[in-house]
Amino acid sequence: MSTPERTLGREGEGIENMRFFASRLCRSRLAGSRLGRTVLGAAMAVAAILAGPAASAQNVPDYAAILAAPDRSDADRQADRRRDPLPFLTFAGLKEGMKVLDMGAGGGYSTELVARVVGPAGRVFGQNPPDKFERARTAFAKRAEQPGMKNATALLRPYDDPVPADTRDLDMITFLFFYHDTTYIDVDRAEMNRKLFAALKPGGVLVIADHSAKPGADLAVAKTLHRIDENVVRREVEAAGFKFVAEGDFWRTPADARETSTQPPPGPVDNFVLKFQKPL
Repeated sequence: MSTPERTLGREGEGIENMRFFASRLCRSRLAGSRLGRTVLGAAMAVAAILAGPAASAQNVPDYAAILAAPDRSDADRQADRRRDPLPFLTFAGLKEGMKVLDMGAGGGYSTELVARVVGPAGRVFGQNPPDKFERARTAFAKRAEQPGMKNATALLRPYDDPVPADTRDLDMITFLFFYHDTTYIDVDRAEMNRKLFAALKPGGVLVIADHSAKPGADLAVAKTLHRIDENVVRREVEAAGFKFVAEGDFWRTPADARETSTQPPPGPVDNFVLKFQKPL
């Protein structure tokens, strides 16, 4: 297996450093202060300058400002402390106007973040299976009533048939911390990945994050520890035609021995993030 591209490396070391600093500032005690907002704004501005005209032309959203929106719920702000979404949004490359599928949407935390980023000109679909995880489906339905979800649509469909036939040319698919669940419930993962491939437009992106198991770990740990070997995910996804393009290390926790269940987590958990692309 070739050495994966490091997080944001293609955008230049200077941009990575600025965005890393912005991510850490968002979680610091300065985050809510006037000084914190000023410093954060300056850091993001420098990152934009370093990125050059090409990045400006792509209209990269101000992810930090989206996270700081005053109409986000207190529960989601609390979840931000644990989930640290800023580096993920940056790594994924979500932009205004995109059409996105959020697989395994659960209660909709990530779906709403995506909906806020893509804005009124974009659209996001939050997929949950129709016959499992009832509590998550109920939470998603409640969240769907909020203004931040106006451009979001719930899809109650199986993992291996996640989108209607007329839902095509998606710009991105996010699959956060639910891929491992598809290994111990009745899901044809090969068919699922083929359907995801078909739903994306050429050049579209699939981003998968999950809890790390030890290399070579049996799939049985997906049910007992709620973890999965990232190499298994990569092999299965690439078999559907996807090209692996990048790995994010911002949710890595080297101290995690990957021997305990992530539900509830005993402490910080090692998580991998993989980015794939449908060839042009």
